[in-house]
Order: sequence, then C-alpha cells, then structure tokens
Amino acid sequence: MEEPTVIRIRSTPVVGLIGLALVIGACGAGTPGATSGGDKIVIGASLTLTGIQAPFDEPGLRGGNLAIEELNKKGGILGKQVQLDNLDGKSDPVVVGNNAIQLIDRGAVAIIAPCDFDFGSPASREAQKAGLVGISTCASSPLYNSTNLGDKQFTLSMWNTTMGSAAAEYAFKEKGWKTAYVVTDTFIDYTKSLSVYFIDSFKNAGGEVFGEDTYTQGAQDFSAQLQRIQGLATQPDVYFVSSYQPDLGTIIRAMRSAGITAPIFGGDSYDDPQLVESLGDLGKDVFFITHTYATPDAGPNMKAFLDLWQAKYGDVPDTAFVATGWDTVNVIAQAIESAKSTDGAAVAKAMETLEFDLLTGKLDWSDAASGHEPNKETVVVEITQGSTKFLGWYLPGYLPKP
Repeated sequence: MEEPTVIRIRSTPVVGLIGLALVIGACGAGTPGATSGGDKIVIGASLTLTGIQAPFDEPGLRGGNLAIEELNKKGGILGKQVQLDNLDGKSDPVVVGNNAIQLIDRGAVAIIAPCDFDFGSPASREAQKAGLVGISTCASSPLYNSTNLGDKQFTLSMWNTTMGSAAAEYAFKEKGWKTAYVVTDTFIDYTKSLSVYFIDSFKNAGGEVFGEDTYTQGAQDFSAQLQRIQGLATQPDVYFVSSYQPDLGTIIRAMRSAGITAPIFGGDSYDDPQLVESLGDLGKDVFFITHTYATPDAGPNMKAFLDLWQAKYGDVPDTAFVATGWDTVNVIAQAIESAKSTDGAAVAKAMETLEFDLLTGKLDWSDAASGHEPNKETVVVEITQGSTKFLGWYLPGYLPKP
C-alpha cells in the first residue's frame, strides 16, 4: 500500500472509546415493543433503510449494531444490557418523526436521527419534546444545531462550514488549483449550503470562482449545464459539484464523457460505493471530504474496529458511514456513563463537556447557547478508476460563519 500523505494529523489522542469498551449492536434493526427499564437500556433510531437516504443511514445502522454487541460483551451501560431499536424512516421526514414518537413511547432513552437535516430533524424535534438527547449520525448542515432543534440535540458530523472549507483550502493550498466552477444540487439544504461554504472559503484562500450553476436531483439530464460549461472561455482548475447519488454519477459521467478532465471535488455524499462503481474508468481525479477511512493509517482505534468488523461481516467497510453509526452509539454510551444517568439533561450536559476520540476524529461540541457546534476533523479521499485512496486528515484554518 502506498503511504498516505497525512495533513495536519491529530495530536496524541485522549482516551479512545474502544479502549474504554464503550461500544454499542442491536438485538435487531427494530424490535417491536422494546422498552427501557429493569436490566435493559434501549436506544431508539429512525435510520432509513429504503429510499434515497438509505446509502448514508444503512451503513451507520450496521456500525451501530456491531457497537452494541461489543458494548454488551463488556457489561453494557451502567451495568445494563443495551438494545438498539431501529424503525425504517423510509427517506420520508414524516415517517422519521412518527418513528421517533413510537420509539419514545416504547421507552427509548435517546434517539438516533438520519444523516441529513431535512430527513433527520423531525426525529430530533420529537426527542427534544420528550426531554431526550437526539443525535444525527452525520447531518452536516449548520441548521442541525441546538438553536433550531433544542438544547439536547446534536450531530456527530462536522458542519458544512468545516467540510466546505476543507475542500476549498485543500484544493487551493495543497493542490494549487486557483480557479473553480461550482454546480449545486438544489434538492436539500446539505447540497446547497455546502456550495455556499466552499465558495466563501475558496475566495478567502485567494481563489477565483468562474461561475455557478444549479441542478435538481431527479432530473437525470445534465446536458444544459454541460453546454454552459463547455462554453466557458477558460476552463477552471477544479469543479466543485455538490450533489449525491443517483444523479451525482450521471453528472460526473456526463462531464468526463464530454472531455472535461479537470479535477472534481465534493463532500461526504461521494462516500458511496455505488458512485465509485457507477463511474468505473471515468472516475479519475475525483476528490471528496468525508469522516474517516477504513485503514489502520486513519487512526489508533481503527485497526481494532476493522478486526471486529471483519469477524462480524467478513469484509472491509466500503464507506465511512459505518463508522458514524459506531461512533454515535459510543458517544451516547460514554455520555450516559459519565452522567451516571439516562436523564436527557444530564446526558446532554455530559456530551457538551466531554471530548471524544472517535473513528471519525476528535470531537467536542460547544455549549447549547453556542449551537452545539461540532469541532471536528475531516478526511480527504481520492476516487481513481474504481477504487478510493486515503490522502489524510485535514483541518481547515478558516471557518466561514454559519
């Protein structure tokens, strides 16, 4: 394996969660009638297993399931066995919110929400109403904050302020790309805000944005945008394309087939094995910012996780989103242990106070008055002809205002 270039790698880690055995696997992806009480603690989840959101949530559920199994082997939380009770959110915000209500009625002590503001926020709003901690596995919109959702609500992900800035600074400072063109999928806040923060940060670094264009998920036709790109007087050094599958593959294939060879950059929605597969030989010089990478080089806790994953599933994780599920339940477990209680206010306070050393990097949140802003590292990955390559951890020096 070629040695990765690790950019601004983390300092000596604080106590890792694997070392503490605070790892959390469900007795099933949705067990009817599950309740907390007696010798059992139930964590509820409304992660989507079907529809457009599934590629980001389903891997997270598998990671959470494995974490639960490992936690229970070590005695659970507060001496009680733990169960992860998931109801399929079906990529429908209404269903996600209704699922959260059911899970709370069953006695869940915390709610895990989908990996997106538009799809995940209904679950967090219901958790807040019930006085419980809610946490999205990887929603990166800055709208996922305690000001909008309540003082017990969090997201495990870095915000798009960090993700967009990391992409911009890496492109400008590490790769030397001075000009950019931005294409934004307008379907959800994630893709819209990611472009906003990329543009802000790219200009702040000294770069020039030649132009911007939009696309709407579901159109499956990139010909008009492609015509405008081909009509540019000068081609940019890099294209920032903020979209997601299935249409992201359509966009990139169209650009490459038309002879557009400049590098393409994006966010964690690129961390989808279906995208890599769909691009095939056309997937060259494609870069993205994500949460972690499945190699021991990614951090001191990763090898132990990969060994557990191999023993459980017989393969190697093909997306960072398995780690977001693992980390989410670990955070809940450590916070409950620290609070010595499942009380929502006490658990939220512990989450604000602790610093977490995770598979997805070091994490600490600001307090509720400051929005529970996550201070989080990012990973840079390259897609090249059917495979991905870990380029290193990257923490941008500039963060645009949310």
